[in-house]
Amino acid sequence: MNLPNKLTITRLILSVIIVIILCVPFYNLGIDFLQDGPVIQDVSLRWDYIIAGILFIIASLTDFFDGYIARKRGLVTNTGKMLDAIADKILVNSVLIILAAKNEINAIIPVIIVTRDIIVNAIKMEAAGRGKVVAAIGSGKIKTASLMIGVVLIFFGNLPFELIPLNVAEFFLYFATVMSIISMIQYFNINKKLIIDDKSK
Repeated sequence: MNLPNKLTITRLILSVIIVIILCVPFYNLGIDFLQDGPVIQDVSLRWDYIIAGILFIIASLTDFFDGYIARKRGLVTNTGKMLDAIADKILVNSVLIILAAKNEINAIIPVIIVTRDIIVNAIKMEAAGRGKVVAAIGSGKIKTASLMIGVVLIFFGNLPFELIPLNVAEFFLYFATVMSIISMIQYFNINKKLIIDDKSK
């Protein structure tokens, strides 16, 4: 297994750990210190969110480096592409769903994001079935980066912007949601001839 794939596997493992940290009711197990974190100028933080946020940042960095190393060293493989896509969706989408369940974000955000991912993946699979490769587009990359920034800010209590106060975390998440719709439309428009034209089958 090459280095980029090892980084991707690391992201998958970190994603599972983050989900466990956010979902397991540690307070029922007598582990209270994970709930009560530091207070910074009236902004209360939680240790479970801080830990999850740090791991999320590390996992997000692996998302950048595995692709960069794979392209630079010529280590791009079909297995790596598949694992990378799975790791990305598990990392971001699972966290969005959990945050929505905890009423930290509006539920419409993961609904739109997950729906968009399903549609885009369907387009990519249809294209792959016809021997075509659907390349990543700029709006999709902007969407992913905005999501990651928004999620990190949620984990860290929207600091330092909460001191102003200015809800920058919410801005990035809603901006990412809008970009996800735009990227979905762009993916469809770019590949609509491939999808609609039955003669190409």
